[in-house]
Amino acid sequence: VSPWDIALCATGTAVAGENALVLAVLFYTPSLRAPMFLLIGSLALADLLAGLGLVANFAVRYLLRPPSEAAELGAGGLLPAAFSASVCSLLAITVDRYLSLYNALTYHSERTLGFTCAMVLLMWVLCLGVGLLPILGWNCLRDQSACSILRPVTKDNAAVLAVTFLLLFALMMQLYLQICKIAFRHAQQIAVQHQFIATAQATSTRKGLSTLSLILGTFALCWIPFAIYSLVADSSYPAVYTYSLALPATCNSLINPIIYAFRNPDIQKSLWLACCGCIPSTFSSRPRTSSDV
Repeated sequence: VSPWDIALCATGTAVAGENALVLAVLFYTPSLRAPMFLLIGSLALADLLAGLGLVANFAVRYLLRPPSEAAELGAGGLLPAAFSASVCSLLAITVDRYLSLYNALTYHSERTLGFTCAMVLLMWVLCLGVGLLPILGWNCLRDQSACSILRPVTKDNAAVLAVTFLLLFALMMQLYLQICKIAFRHAQQIAVQHQFIATAQATSTRKGLSTLSLILGTFALCWIPFAIYSLVADSSYPAVYTYSLALPATCNSLINPIIYAFRNPDIQKSLWLACCGCIPSTFSSRPRTSSDV
């Protein structure tokens, strides 16, 4: 058994458990029904399926004897679908944050729960379609020379997915830059209207910039090396290169709940209530402002 596969399976197990906790909190807390939490739930579900996909691929490779072609295609298709849904959910959260600042006065009336549900459903249909491609014949089981670094996905399909990912990342980066500009402008306006001291404004803006750097930096470090490698490599390349770049990419699903869920004050309150039945007196109740990005 390859130690790399063991590491991926262990990571998948941790990813599945962590995101299952996020989904449980969202499901059992009636107050967490806003569009923002629906998008966080979509991200958690996608990452949960990605974790299960890593475990399923390990089981198909080492536990299923003889290996089943249908099982291999199913497990192999689950990963592209889940990770595509994860990236699309991250983009949807970015767009939601942008709209909440750009249309601050009309956001809550225009961004209804029904509209968000429809958008999330459409996104999932498209991502599930990506996962069905190997089962529908877009695989390399009959022609090993056409395999990408992720068997049974073909080189052409892997290249298309990698280019699409890079374009989505460029869009996310542009949106977050706009978010940063709007948040900084809002912070200046609030500081002038309420005569806040400059240090308070600087602290709030600096926190927003650190959050922005955390989001984009983590996403880029985890995914961009693997996406670029997918463009140039194929199944003939040493497997150690694929493993060493795929493991950080899968770790992004382990980090997402920390960035997008566990840092949210409302989810933190629900976790405290679920774990100990109370909220610490030191818990900050300060509402999230636009400067926090």
